[in-house]
Amino acid sequence: MVETLLQKLAVENGLVLSFAIIGLVVLFSEVVARQLTRGRVQGSALAILIGLTLAYVGGRLTGGNKGLADVSYFSGLALMGGSMLRDFAIVATAFEVHPTEAKRAGWMGAIALGLGTIVPFIIGVGTAYAFGYRDAISLTTIGAGTVTYIVGPVTGTAIGASSEVITLAIASGVFKAILVMVTTPMLAKFMRLGTPRSAMVFAGLAGTVSGVSAGLAATDRKLVPYGALVATFHTGVGCLVCPSIFFFVVRALFPAHS
Repeated sequence: MVETLLQKLAVENGLVLSFAIIGLVVLFSEVVARQLTRGRVQGSALAILIGLTLAYVGGRLTGGNKGLADVSYFSGLALMGGSMLRDFAIVATAFEVHPTEAKRAGWMGAIALGLGTIVPFIIGVGTAYAFGYRDAISLTTIGAGTVTYIVGPVTGTAIGASSEVITLAIASGVFKAILVMVTTPMLAKFMRLGTPRSAMVFAGLAGTVSGVSAGLAATDRKLVPYGALVATFHTGVGCLVCPSIFFFVVRALFPAHS
């Protein structure tokens, strides 16, 4: 009886429970990062790793394809991690952007933004091709995921990619975000990350909002708003060009498999 009641409460209040679970994971990750790594590894990086682990465990236990959301108690995670809240997060972040502030980076920031979109996409497409993907939809989706893990699913949904390919795109973007989070504090002196302009240029090249924000927070918290500003533009640019211009280019290069 008690188990049935708890399950009913969890299902009917799934979204609320999901926010609570994510909050606990983030809190735990921040404490571990602060106590065990002394801030060298950001809590957000640990939270992502924990989330991926829980998703794997949930998938293995249930044989499903939605990770922990396939467990009835945690079904609300499917809504929280779905496209609706994802797109809401993108729009909400964009409202914080002030175009006049972006001008401070000058042409160097614009060039970095372009390179930070094109180069990861080419690397992603090349990696996907090396692993046997030949159709333009899969190549474009995985390449877009390498730009950021938000651009990947947005692009995949727009051009009709399969759920498996979209998952790979997200995974490539998450890997990139964690890499940026961990390596930014280590390479900050080498990259001369000490001014708002340098933070903007770095964010344009790195791209990922979460990775840039966490990495700059571990380097100098004053630089976070500047990096997050350009990284947000990076996500927006990726969402515009990957399912359109980049897709047409890839389809032209691989016409026989489109």
